[in-house]
Amino acid sequence: MENIILVIHLILAVCLIGIVLLQRSEGGGLGIGGGGGGGVMSGRSAASALAKLTWFFAVAFIITSISLTVLAARNAAGDSVIERLGTAAPETSQPAAPAPAGLDGNLLPPSTSDAPATPPKASE
Repeated sequence: MENIILVIHLILAVCLIGIVLLQRSEGGGLGIGGGGGGGVMSGRSAASALAKLTWFFAVAFIITSISLTVLAARNAAGDSVIERLGTAAPETSQPAAPAPAGLDGNLLPPSTSDAPATPPKASE
């Protein structure tokens, strides 16, 4: 159910973007139809079909947004991710390998001298 609403939500978002870009504005949206017609400060005209379609897509977009939020809240387990991470790790059946004797916790490779290591010479 959530996937269906999500797909509808994405389609509505693309349609809403397209409808808004197609509308004529004071600047002439996408350069279609020139600038504003009539007068500079003309009265508000009757809503066109594009304006009504914009309202429809906007309302439908908000409804799908709210429904996705409600579905996500219902599907939440009630605990946070941090609380889920706090659970104990399952025990492994294999014991950890013991450290070799005589190293006293030093896992670095043995050195032959106390001199610092020099990088190898580049071959020409």
